[in-house]
This record gives sequence, C-alpha cells and structure tokens, in this order.
Amino acid sequence: MRWGLVLLAVCLGFAGPGAATEPLGDTEAGAKLFSKCKGCHKIGEGAEDKIGPHLNGIFGRAAAAHEGYAYSKSMKRAGADGLIWTAETLDAYIEKPRALVSKTRMSFPGMKDPQDRADLLAYLRAYSDNPADVPEAEPTATGTDHDLDPAILALKGDKEYGEYLSSECLTCHRADGSAEGIPAITRWPEEDFVIAMHAYKQKLRPHPVMQMMAGRLSNDEIAALAAYFKDLEK
Repeated sequence: MRWGLVLLAVCLGFAGPGAATEPLGDTEAGAKLFSKCKGCHKIGEGAEDKIGPHLNGIFGRAAAAHEGYAYSKSMKRAGADGLIWTAETLDAYIEKPRALVSKTRMSFPGMKDPQDRADLLAYLRAYSDNPADVPEAEPTATGTDHDLDPAILALKGDKEYGEYLSSECLTCHRADGSAEGIPAITRWPEEDFVIAMHAYKQKLRPHPVMQMMAGRLSNDEIAALAAYFKDLEK
C-alpha cells in the first residue's frame, strides 16, 4: 500500500473550515496506536472477529451492522437509533466509549489526546473501502475535545426537582426499570446519565426525540434527573 498517498488522501479528507487548527491524522502513528486495540480487534487483509468485531470498512457503517458478530444490546440499540460510524462519532467513541453507548462491552477506558485519536482514525480510515464515496463517512469534526466541563459533572442534582421533571421521561421509560422496547434508565450511575444526555444535546447520539428532549434541559435539570433516577427502586 502506498502509505504516502493514503496519508495525503486522509489529510485532505479531514480538512475543512478551520482545519489549520485541527490535528491531521498520521497513518503510521495510528498503526502504532492500534496496538492498544489489537488485543480485541483485527484490521487489514484476512481480519476476523475476535473479542470485538474486525474493523475493516468501519467508516460509513451503522453501529452493530457487521453480520456475524454478537453485539451487546446497547450497541444494537445505538444502531437502531441511527448511529453511523463517521470521523466525528468514532472520535467521540474512542475518546469515551460510554458517551455514545452507555453499556458498551468495550473495556477500553478511552483515548484522551486529540492528536492520537486523529492518527488512529487515519489508520482505520485507510481500511475502509472508498470512504470518500460515502457521504455519511465525511468527517465534520476531528480532534475535538468531547469531554464535558468538569463543573457540569460536579453538579449535585436535586432529587425532588428531578422527580418533578421525571414525568416527561416516564411517558416512555418505565419507572419499574423494565426495558421492554425502550432502555431502562433507573439505577443508572449519575455520571453516565449526565454524559449520555449531553451527548444527545451535542447530537453525537442520533435519536431525534432524545436530542430534542435533552436540548430543552439545563445542566441543573439534567443533574436533577440523574440524581432522581439513580436511586429510583425497580
């Protein structure tokens, strides 16, 4: 493979408005970083599923769409909701997996450095067939810091206020914690709840109804709901 041409194509593909301030991916550096992933994933010619699915053709593919691999219920739900693996969603997922898929089985804690993620994405993109021909695969943001402001995560939610706000949530979600047709949100760690709701606000999680609902909530309201649902008995 002509890595120089691949690198040029990847860099051009990641370019856009303001690209001068965004890190460009280096496939050779990404290949070295993939050592963090290869205990569970394979990529390249002849790659097969291991603990995790192989990553050939990941760009432009819907979550949980690779046939033959037993995905978690949470990943299947993400795919059903419309999650597509693009530069932006992969960047967010690699940075903090549970930001996009709350109960993912992937044990990887996340890659914080934006340049490292850009390099790894460049390497992964080199193994996707003609990614430039897939509109959904065109990157809209790479090397973005998706981490929430620590002050948001530090907010202490008011449970009583959360109970008052919860009626709208409970029109769909079940207070008894059952997950028939819709994920349960009871007994959910507060930080996970907050991270997920802000991912909807940022439109990283694709569910349009949840994007709308989360978009109407303030940081304090999200914290209050998180505090209420965390201790809600099944």
